[in-house]
Amino acid sequence: MATFQYSHIIFITLCTIFFIFYFKRIIRNSPLAKVFRNMHRAHEKITKVLNEHGGTYLLRGPWFFRIEILFTSDPANIQHIFSKRFSNYPKGSEFRNKFEILGDGIFSSDFEMWELQRRTILSLISHAKFHTSLERNVWEKIETGLIPVLDYFSGQGIVVDLQDIFQRFAFDNICQLVLEHDPGSLSAALPYIPCEKAFSVALQPLMYRHVLPERIWKLQKWLNIGNEKKLSESWNAFDDFLYPIISSKEKNNRLDVFTAFENAYENNNNNIYNNKVNFSGDLRKFFRDSLLGLLFAGRDTTSTCLTWLFYLIATNPFAESKILDEIEREIIPVKNEWRFFNIEESKKLVYLHACLCESLRLFPPLALEYKSPVESDILPSGHFVSRNSKVVISFYTVGRSESVWGKDCLEFKPERWITPRGGIKHEPSYKFPAFNVGPRTCLGKEMSFIQMKMVAATIVYRYRVRLVDGHSVVPRDSIMLHAKNGLKVRLSDRNV
Repeated sequence: MATFQYSHIIFITLCTIFFIFYFKRIIRNSPLAKVFRNMHRAHEKITKVLNEHGGTYLLRGPWFFRIEILFTSDPANIQHIFSKRFSNYPKGSEFRNKFEILGDGIFSSDFEMWELQRRTILSLISHAKFHTSLERNVWEKIETGLIPVLDYFSGQGIVVDLQDIFQRFAFDNICQLVLEHDPGSLSAALPYIPCEKAFSVALQPLMYRHVLPERIWKLQKWLNIGNEKKLSESWNAFDDFLYPIISSKEKNNRLDVFTAFENAYENNNNNIYNNKVNFSGDLRKFFRDSLLGLLFAGRDTTSTCLTWLFYLIATNPFAESKILDEIEREIIPVKNEWRFFNIEESKKLVYLHACLCESLRLFPPLALEYKSPVESDILPSGHFVSRNSKVVISFYTVGRSESVWGKDCLEFKPERWITPRGGIKHEPSYKFPAFNVGPRTCLGKEMSFIQMKMVAATIVYRYRVRLVDGHSVVPRDSIMLHAKNGLKVRLSDRNV
């Protein structure tokens, strides 16, 4: 058995070396060849090439690997793909194949399954009880988790990775909100929770599935080596976390979330809906896929935005001062008497909202999107896309394009989001795709802003946040735009 595995490891290594050598040789003069030679800076390289080619570029690779991918960041193309011809651009079977770990969840589903997931989730978050629970859960986690942990690191003068803190906070919070279960990952001991870490681990292998030829990553999966081994371990961590909770809820009183998804499942099987959905498994599998999608959205979107927000305000002190002035003016009438504020009061924090928008523009949590047309089409840019071809949309590039945001597109300028009357300026989603575009626009957009304002206001008001000298903060090469080396800072009590 050892000899068998060793021989196959040699085989895949040789295949990979041959692929890299031949790929470089065939498209050496292709601008996007640099993307593959510099995967440690993939988003930056994609942005450079797209901006040099008017926002759209067709990558062709060696014929035997059948690599042909259209990359675009052109807002007109984005509006066309995500809105005007939405039904022609599903995720597609190849996307579901790459993201099989998500099952029938909302992120990987299309057509009737996506409609069922969206309808069910919308019914949950539209309920007044949900917003009450959200506000209560966020402030409770801030009071019992975030503040004690940050007070500890501040008091000890210890370097802390804020990205790790934000991910733990968001994970605990979404678990409490959706599952009524607090995993307790946010404490001074920073305990290792396999499921919480699995979200970050799984993202890089999923990115590489989009880069490597399918036969290469499938062989890695079969041999259970490299990135595919990491992905398999993450899959097990998700299942080990979710299935026991599902079992316990089946035996005890059901949560609103479980009831909503069970009703959707049963109504579908009883032909209540016009278009019946074909599930990939039983009710427990449907619970697992649906809940995993909610946890993924709740953990990574808000934590990623908060990470880049605090990086940006740490490198732009003027923004920190303005946020603090706004908090003291709108929320804290008596200085040094911090209080929790409600959802309505959070709307007064206009400049903080603008800073969050600017952070999302420069560092959208979901950096890339993938589409596969059902029928051949011609994009507004004039590019032809054939049936079942691959189209990759770089949301990261959109925010860094002079043609979209002007010559100051790389600058952090929250003021660009504030109207002359002092309100928040609205930008169309195809120009600001941080929460996706068209019918697939994130249902939890407002919920995310509420949470982020509560967390950000608390930290800015209580602490001075300073980057560790020499610490490099750059995007990680993954589907979600995490900071590769985290966000390591030193905290000090602002009121001391």
